[in-house]
Amino acid sequence: MLLLLFVFSTGAVVMAQNASEKLRIIMIGAHPDDCDIKGGGTAALLSSMGHAVKFVSVTNGDAGHQTDKGASLAKRRLAEAKEAGKRFGVTYDVLDNHDGQLLPDLKTRLQIIKKIREWNADVVIAPRPNDYHPDHRYTGVLVQDAAYMVAVPNVAPETPPLKKNPIFLYFQDHFQRPNPFRPDVAVDITPVYAQKIHAMDAHQSQFYEWLPWIGGFLDQVPANKADHEKWLGETRATKITPEVRASLEKWYGKDKAAQVQHAEAFEVCEYGARPSEADLKRLFPMLK
Repeated sequence: MLLLLFVFSTGAVVMAQNASEKLRIIMIGAHPDDCDIKGGGTAALLSSMGHAVKFVSVTNGDAGHQTDKGASLAKRRLAEAKEAGKRFGVTYDVLDNHDGQLLPDLKTRLQIIKKIREWNADVVIAPRPNDYHPDHRYTGVLVQDAAYMVAVPNVAPETPPLKKNPIFLYFQDHFQRPNPFRPDVAVDITPVYAQKIHAMDAHQSQFYEWLPWIGGFLDQVPANKADHEKWLGETRATKITPEVRASLEKWYGKDKAAQVQHAEAFEVCEYGARPSEADLKRLFPMLK
């Protein structure tokens, strides 16, 4: 009886520890606003549950505008990123690398390694290395190149190596070659979609100026700023693909999945730790 009581008591302790585990997630994008678009809802959910989330922009965004540029634009985009971070409930770092000039070189790889180590990340999420934008592609390559090195003591030795390799995942994209995105994890962000849009609204230079200009729909941006968030929420809603819907059904059940209006999905990278289904439930606690 005493042994049985001990076993049950120990199990209760383990369960309590797991329930109170504070996860550390780092999302890495090429530009200020990339993490917001691809993982903002998931970040908001994790933050609301008490977990620590950091966004990192590998470039300072100093080229992405039709009229502003250089140091002036970089300063503006940094301020927008910091404000978005407050609205999401995350920490937001912007590295001082030029927009449109990113290369997967050793200097930048070491920057990424240090950021992941300093955050003591359990989970790292970044773009896949196939994308229309070279900065996006090379951000994916840089994070892949860092995946093993974060645990190697003699690489960037001034920053202590991680004692465990994190789980690396990719943000969702629509590119088909060389292989389509695989939604290993799908997260229902419907409850925080309005918060995600409110946080994205902080990137005024992007969503209401640059992206509409380069996309040829600047005339569609509401003149009244009070209408901005409504318009942004409508135009930024991502269609849930059949593959993502199937993943939602796996994690939430068919009935709950049918009610999901907005979702974010992630693919497990072959580098880093290889998670089991139980690991993914632990690292994405909203799936429970």
